Amino acid sequence: MTDTAAVVRDWRRRRGLSQAQLAELIGTGQAAISRIENGRDVPTLPLLARIAEALECRVTVSFESVGG
Repeated sequence: MTDTAAVVRDWRRRRGLSQAQLAELIGTGQAAISRIENGRDVPTLPLLARIAEALECRVTVSFESVGG
């Protein structure tokens, strides 16, 4: 599971939403949420923004050095 997958799942659960409820809020299907949460799909930034809005949180992106 990816970090993104875990974060989406954890925030959805904190908000007390089912996958189907989140999907309806953002205009997609439950299967799409399942694929994201299981790490089988990587959501686009626009989709992540819709998810974050529905979950009342925000998306942040960071870059980190991989070496010296």
